[in-house]
Amino acid sequence: MIIDLRSDTVTKPTKGMLDAMMSAEVGDDVFKEDPTVNALEERLAKMFGKPSALFFPSGSMANQTALKLHTNPSEQVICDKYAHIYNYEAGGASFNSGISCHLIDGDRGMFTAAQVKEAINPDAFYYSQTTLVEVENTTNKGGGACWDFEELQKIRTVCDDHNLGYHLDGARLWNALVTKNETTQQYGKIFDTISVCLSKGLGCPVGSVLIGDKDIMQNAIRVRKILGGNMRQVGYLAAAGLYALDHNMNRLKDDHKKAKEIGTVLSGLSIIAKVEPIETNIVIFELEPHVDETEFLQQLASQGIHIIGMGSNKLRMVTHLDYTDAMHDKLLSILNDF
Repeated sequence: MIIDLRSDTVTKPTKGMLDAMMSAEVGDDVFKEDPTVNALEERLAKMFGKPSALFFPSGSMANQTALKLHTNPSEQVICDKYAHIYNYEAGGASFNSGISCHLIDGDRGMFTAAQVKEAINPDAFYYSQTTLVEVENTTNKGGGACWDFEELQKIRTVCDDHNLGYHLDGARLWNALVTKNETTQQYGKIFDTISVCLSKGLGCPVGSVLIGDKDIMQNAIRVRKILGGNMRQVGYLAAAGLYALDHNMNRLKDDHKKAKEIGTVLSGLSIIAKVEPIETNIVIFELEPHVDETEFLQQLASQGIHIIGMGSNKLRMVTHLDYTDAMHDKLLSILNDF
């Protein structure tokens, strides 16, 4: 039995999802003639109370498009030091948009409105002009942490006061919504643009969608073309997204429950120095200094368990749709033997 907990992107489509994909009505999406893509975009736009949405092959491309839409070269985006757009998008902010990142030293990937206000550059010609604030919910490197919505609203006020754009990297927003009992409409009201991923917690093989206000989104398809993201009969992939929204949202609670149970077992092991707080489906833990990270990973791999090493004796597990009860029982049993 192979247990792959490296990421929630390792899932494969269920039979129901495959059936939906294979029976999808398709057309040429570059001409906006794919009815299934159009249906997915319209549904997500309506869910968030926004006028516009656009399908992308990846979350990174959706985020990079948002950065381009909000900024001009030489400007600056405020984000956390753990932000995906800074750490895991291959320097795309500078390469694609010619902008820099002002990093905030937040708590598990989250910061305050006061920190945003302090990070805004003075209005002088020799400073990079601050034009955008970006947040990530849930925070990937922060261990799946969920933002306090009231703080997000306060940051919106700062953005309004200083004429700044406001983008949400909502790659795992679905997990936050389920955990915090919040709604897509709430998020649509305060953010200018929102990217949501379909291939993480919702189990789709491919796809993210960028959602936003009409004025900021009017050039989104042009930027997607520049980045090489325009596709043709993509309705087969969009059908997976529609299926996931109908069938895979509520079950995210199961992933969260299993993650917390893993955390409980890890916390009781003498070789574990620390387990980060667990709110959703990401478990980040730290080995004691005397434990060799590579050896620990090899021990797990020899028993069919694959996780990610983050360096400095930190490791990550992510629960997901394909992580079964049987796999969970086996993992807990193996961990208890350490």
